[in-house]
Amino acid sequence: MTFDLPPVRGSLTRDRDLASLTWMRVGGPADVLFQPADADDLADFLAALDPAVPVFPMGVGSNLIVRDGGIRGVVIRLGRGFNGIDIDGATVRAGAAALDAHVARKAAEAGLNLTFLRTIPGSIGGAVRMNAGCYGDYVADVLREVDVITRQGQRLTLAAEALNLRYRQSDLPDGAVVIGAVFDAPEGDPAELAARMDDQLAKRDATQPTKDRTAGSTFRNPAGFSSTGKADDTHELKAWKVIDDAGMRGATRGGAVMNTKHSNFLTNAGGATAADLEGLGEDVRKKVYDSSGITLEWEIMRVGEPAPEAD
Repeated sequence: MTFDLPPVRGSLTRDRDLASLTWMRVGGPADVLFQPADADDLADFLAALDPAVPVFPMGVGSNLIVRDGGIRGVVIRLGRGFNGIDIDGATVRAGAAALDAHVARKAAEAGLNLTFLRTIPGSIGGAVRMNAGCYGDYVADVLREVDVITRQGQRLTLAAEALNLRYRQSDLPDGAVVIGAVFDAPEGDPAELAARMDDQLAKRDATQPTKDRTAGSTFRNPAGFSSTGKADDTHELKAWKVIDDAGMRGATRGGAVMNTKHSNFLTNAGGATAADLEGLGEDVRKKVYDSSGITLEWEIMRVGEPAPEAD
């Protein structure tokens, strides 16, 4: 896809390989990778860019599979101009490129409890978009507002309520790029918060394949069912359990494997393509449905096009 590019103060790179920017280390190139210098640079670029050109905001690639044919249009990756962390009283303001773990640590040092972010891979922009959470706490519990730049280049501040945050989902405007978020954090003792994060890290390392090439949890935990038989949002049933029950722990396709340490972690065991990884995920979904009637929903985002030679 060819198109004209407005002048910028940041960097524009055509045909930029994306595999090196994702935790899975797979995927083809973006037509263009844009790394804006700051919010004004991003807003001006989006306002001037042909509206027909698709835009995809990309974080640190921790929960993402880029397909082997790459991404058409412009991939936007925020960097140093968007990673600030500022604390005022119980208010934490973080740039979208700030790592979740850094925000948790800095907040804890100030006696503020955002400890659930410590073990979540990725950055604040993705955490807001996916309503990230663990250990029973979610972004929705502490988010006050989010700053975005729309596809038209308009800068907006949206209240948390406007995002309709729910399990691993939000309703951000189409094409909007999150540039920062404001959290109202509960107070806590810095030493106790640090100890809690250490415990969380130890638990994660003991139960998850943190040394392997994964993209975090592959599938969302299935919704539970109320006494009337209607689906609810408890998510007490775990994806790993239904994967195990379907006999898919350790299943492989090409260089992809469902991790034997934690079967809800799709893993590039070496030489996997994006097609291997996504195909194995679909194998698991089919086997789980056939064995239990449960349809697993992807938590990992899959974007882009298959390789040209693929069917």
